Amino acid sequence: MVGNITFTIIKPSAFADGHTGEVLAIIEKAGFRIKSIKKVWLTKNQASRFYDVHIGKPFYDDLVRFMCSGPIVAAVLEKENAIEEFRTLIGATDPAKAAPGTIRKLFGKTMGENAIHGSDSDENAIKESCFFFSLMEQG
Repeated sequence: MVGNITFTIIKPSAFADGHTGEVLAIIEKAGFRIKSIKKVWLTKNQASRFYDVHIGKPFYDDLVRFMCSGPIVAAVLEKENAIEEFRTLIGATDPAKAAPGTIRKLFGKTMGENAIHGSDSDENAIKESCFFFSLMEQG
C-alpha cells in the first residue's frame, strides 16, 4: 500500500530514558496503526548497512556509533498519507527547531540524539521496513 505506510525507529536515547511507551502512545493517538514492531540492539555492521546512504558524511561515524549504543524499537506504521503525516508528528530533525508538541521537541536532546527516525519517502519506508521485517512479519 504505497503512500499508506511509514517506518520509524525509537532511538537509543529515547529508549534508555524510558520514553518508548509515551512515544508509541503519541503515534497511536495521531491515528497511526502499528503493523509490525520489535525491539532490537543493532550491531555496528547492521547500523552501518542501514545508514549506508550517509557514508562519507561528517556525521556518519557518530550516527552508527550512537545507533548501536543501546536498544531501539523499530516499527512499521500505517495511516493514509503516512510519510507526510508522520514527518509532521515527529518534527524537525533538530529538536531545538521542532514545533511544540512534536516527538522530537518533547523527547529529543540534540540533532544527533533526536529521539526518533521517520522515513522520508515511500521508497525509503519500504526499504527500511524490509531491512527490519520480513514480508511474513508484515502480514
